[in-house]
Amino acid sequence: LLVKESTKLKQNFNVRAAVSDDEWGPDKVPGVAVLEEEEPTKELTEIDILKKQLVGSFYGTDRGLSASSETRAEIVELITQLEAKNPTPAPTEALPLLNGKWILAYTSFVGLFPLLSRGGALPLVKLEEISQTIDSENFTVQNSVLFSGPLATTAITTNAKFEVRSPKRVQIKFEEGIIGTPQLTDSIVFPENVEFLGQKIDLTPIKGLLTSVQDTASSVAKSISSQPPFKFAISSSKADSWLLTTYLDDDLRISRGDGGSIFVLIKEGSALLTS
Repeated sequence: LLVKESTKLKQNFNVRAAVSDDEWGPDKVPGVAVLEEEEPTKELTEIDILKKQLVGSFYGTDRGLSASSETRAEIVELITQLEAKNPTPAPTEALPLLNGKWILAYTSFVGLFPLLSRGGALPLVKLEEISQTIDSENFTVQNSVLFSGPLATTAITTNAKFEVRSPKRVQIKFEEGIIGTPQLTDSIVFPENVEFLGQKIDLTPIKGLLTSVQDTASSVAKSISSQPPFKFAISSSKADSWLLTTYLDDDLRISRGDGGSIFVLIKEGSALLTS
C-alpha cells in the first residue's frame, strides 16, 4: 500500500461584486470584481490516510478476535508502514502524549481472546469497552474492561505502576485488581417474541412473569450496588510485564508487548473512533 505524501495547501477563491461606498454614493459607482481568498484546506498526509485505512480494516474483526488471516496480514502491513513513519520516535520522552484514556481497537494478544469471546457468549452480557488509562505524572497505568448487562454495568480493572526503561519501552508492575460495584441501568424492554433455534416464540403470555423477574433482579442489583468494590491481589508471577510503543501521535498508539503481541489503541474523543 503506497501512498504519496502530500503537504500541499489548496487555495480556493470566490469572486463577489463590491460597490464603492465613497462620497459619490453607492448608486454612482459601478460594481467592482473583488477576489476573496478562502481559508486554506490542508490535504490529508500519507500518515492520515494510513491511519484511516488501518482503522477501517478493523471493521468486523471484534477487536481482532474474528479477524481472518488475510485481514491480519493487511493490518500488520499497515502497522509496519505507520511504525516506519512514527512522528514520535521516543514516546517515553513525550509523556504528555501518552497521558489519558486509550480505547483498544485491535489486538493480536491471544490472552485476551478468551475474554473477548466470553463477553459475546454470556447471555445478555456485552463487552462494551477495553481501555487503558495512563497518568504520566504519577507513572500509573489502569487497564479496564467494561461489561454491560440487562440491569447494570460493571468494570474489572487492574492498577499498575510503570518505569521508563528506554526511549520506547516501559516496565509495568501490576499491583491489584478491582471488580467494580455494578451500576444500575435502565429497565429491560422485553420483546413481543424471540427466535430460538429457528423457531419464533411468543412471549406475550408470560410477559407478567418476566416483569416480576425483572423487579426481583432489580431489587438484587440495587442491593449489590450498595456494596464496595472488590479488590484482589495479583500473583507475583503475573505482576511484571513490559510494553514497547512503536507509534504515537495525538490520537493513535501502537504498542508491542510480551511475545510480540500488537495493541492498537485510539485516544478517547478522537474522530478515529467514529470512522
